[in-house]
Amino acid sequence: MKLFNYFWLKFVKVNVENPAALRFIIDNDLYLLDKDKTFAAVSTATVAKTPVIDFKYLGNNKKSFLILVHYSNKEFIDDEHLTALQNILKRKELNMDDVVIMNMAAYADLTFEQVITYFKPQKLLIMGKHALPQNIQTLSLNQPGQLDDCRSLFSFSFDEMMSSTENKKAFWDQMKTL
Repeated sequence: MKLFNYFWLKFVKVNVENPAALRFIIDNDLYLLDKDKTFAAVSTATVAKTPVIDFKYLGNNKKSFLILVHYSNKEFIDDEHLTALQNILKRKELNMDDVVIMNMAAYADLTFEQVITYFKPQKLLIMGKHALPQNIQTLSLNQPGQLDDCRSLFSFSFDEMMSSTENKKAFWDQMKTL
């Protein structure tokens, strides 16, 4: 649709006194190539730029496995919890090169689509309700599911697991299948 609108504006003479009025004629965003920014009717319109998000995370994502955590007082994850997570990963024959750990506390406004688009995970582990990104489909606690093309598990945070043997067992039973 955007391509059609672009060509419509380019080749059909549009008499618009105020370029801002174009948004009432065309309901889509306009994206211009550098060479087309001189087109008189559109050149004074604001060109929208998609902001680039600079994510900070641990790991190298070699196996497309994304782990979302939430620690408001840490850059990534608590050291004790990281050790426990590395031991869990080792039991699944994975290491830090294979996964990405991202602290969602630093990205409160981040949507699920942004996360998936950036990391392109095949597996997703969400540790705790506070680690859920915005606009994510409903996931049942400790029930593996499919989100887009991604096997997903929403489970307990490490704080919830460290104080409960039942929570640890429930988590591990599902983590083995992910």
